[in-house]
Amino acid sequence: MERLMKIEEVARACGLTKRTVRYYEEIGLIPPPERSEGGIRLYTQAHIDRLNKMLNAREVLGFSLQELQQHLAMRDELEAYRKSPPPPGAEAEVRTKLTEVDRLIAEHLALTERKMEGIRELQAELRGIRERIRKRLVQLEDA
Repeated sequence: MERLMKIEEVARACGLTKRTVRYYEEIGLIPPPERSEGGIRLYTQAHIDRLNKMLNAREVLGFSLQELQQHLAMRDELEAYRKSPPPPGAEAEVRTKLTEVDRLIAEHLALTERKMEGIRELQAELRGIRERIRKRLVQLEDA
């Protein structure tokens, strides 16, 4: 049987507040958890894993909530197709859906490339500043 956790434990495991976990549920970033007879939310490890993937995308790539929603919707759709192939005769629908997902992936790749380029530019700027500081420190030591 899968271990069920209260919101406090999930929030602590992900470094979030309980309010943020509830908000992410409210806007559909995580699926609603089961509820106890008393109405207490009961989360699984899958909730924590999904939250951690989201937080990684948000932190590393700087995704906005809207970008996270698109990213997760795309992943969920692909996972659904993988788990349950469409029935025979649905090739046109599958082609349309996969074309849309391919377009979304291309957008995400372009977005990540832009963000990485911004990071590289910031990194180069910081290295330049650091080099000037080190040169100045050497000058001060020699004086």
